[in-house]
Amino acid sequence: MSSVQKLAGLLVLVVLLLAAGAGGAWKVQDWRYGKQLAEQARLHQDDLAAISSATSAQQHAEQAKRLMLEQRLAIADQSHHQELTNVQKKQDRLRDRLATADLRLSVLVDAADTASCSTVPATAATGGLVHGAPRARLDPAHAQRIVGITDDGDQGLIALQACQAYVRALTH
Repeated sequence: MSSVQKLAGLLVLVVLLLAAGAGGAWKVQDWRYGKQLAEQARLHQDDLAAISSATSAQQHAEQAKRLMLEQRLAIADQSHHQELTNVQKKQDRLRDRLATADLRLSVLVDAADTASCSTVPATAATGGLVHGAPRARLDPAHAQRIVGITDDGDQGLIALQACQAYVRALTH
């Protein structure tokens, strides 16, 4: 064998060894980077799972808060409705008593103001005399209008209290 052939064979052998070494290095790098990418993917999945869990917990907490608020508002609404119903029944009974003459409305008359009207004696109740300041009895129609006005005022106050309770419930 000639020296050129030996040199060519040696050169081919060196090239093959270099190629094998480079291929092996590439393979080692591939394994190393593959491990790193797998680790990053696992960490990324863990982060996503933690974020998803935190979001879910926050959503459940918000739903629980909303449910509690809805329950408080329902209770307040029921209370408001009951109070309004009670006041309406009371006003209806008062109107009925005024209509049947079972109850008469009267006003105090200023006895010192002799210029505006003559002195009216105090009205007598059944079974006795009322001793006190002079009073004037109101016409039943006027009494009904006064009761209607106070009824509207009572309903307005109840509605105001309901609104205030609603706002308080929302702000807590």
